[in-house]
Amino acid sequence: METITITMKNQPALYLEADCVSPDAFAGMTAAQIAELSVYEGNVTGTLGKYFDVTGSAGTTAADTKIIVRGDVKKVKYLGMKMSAGEMVIEGDADMYVGAWMTGGKILAKGSVDAFAATAMKGGELTIEGNAGNYLGAAYRGDWRGMSGGKISVKGNAGSDIGMYMLGGEIVINGNIDVHVATHAEGGKVVIKGDAKSKVGGQMVEGDIYIFGSIDIMMPGFKPAGEVELEVEGTKGKFAHFIGDMGERHKKKKGQVIYANLYKKI
Repeated sequence: METITITMKNQPALYLEADCVSPDAFAGMTAAQIAELSVYEGNVTGTLGKYFDVTGSAGTTAADTKIIVRGDVKKVKYLGMKMSAGEMVIEGDADMYVGAWMTGGKILAKGSVDAFAATAMKGGELTIEGNAGNYLGAAYRGDWRGMSGGKISVKGNAGSDIGMYMLGGEIVINGNIDVHVATHAEGGKVVIKGDAKSKVGGQMVEGDIYIFGSIDIMMPGFKPAGEVELEVEGTKGKFAHFIGDMGERHKKKKGQVIYANLYKKI
């Protein structure tokens, strides 16, 4: 695997849209060619090389390409957007849409990321060592298709509306979360190892939520269904089982109604 490194040298005055920073876009290019790729600061088109030093070389394919992003990129959006293969390491904090619409490959964000990370993700892995903003793994605004595959791991906390309209895949949060988890979800798995606030599983049709900590306010549409012994993310324990959301439509499979599952560690 070949490695290309981009290092911030000129901070944008406005936010920078850099959807070209992905193994798919870099593959087969020299450092000089990559520096000429277009980015957008407000309504002004510039080049990646105006803001970043570009060193190293890309692989012949996305799968053969690793990107290292260095420097302060808290005002840079769309890193790893639509990537299908390869690797990316973001060494600090990043702005919105990290890994949005990605279908494969691996992204490691060593800092925190802002809202809409992994929007409508279909595959691959996103690991965030800091905190995640709102709408993690959710649908794009106005769309009903959220995350459908892949895995998101957050070592810190996450904001609100994670997994909104989730269809599949897995989200694991090691810290706490804000309101609205897996709202309108029709599949997938969400594991919260910390505490949750309220509106967990609202209008959820199908899928599984596991809460290790507390829930401030339980959704009234979830019905107790007993207790179960489970092993979740390497932790064994007893969980209170709830099914719901009873106020939402539910399909049948072999004559049985399919509900979403909410498991609360006892």
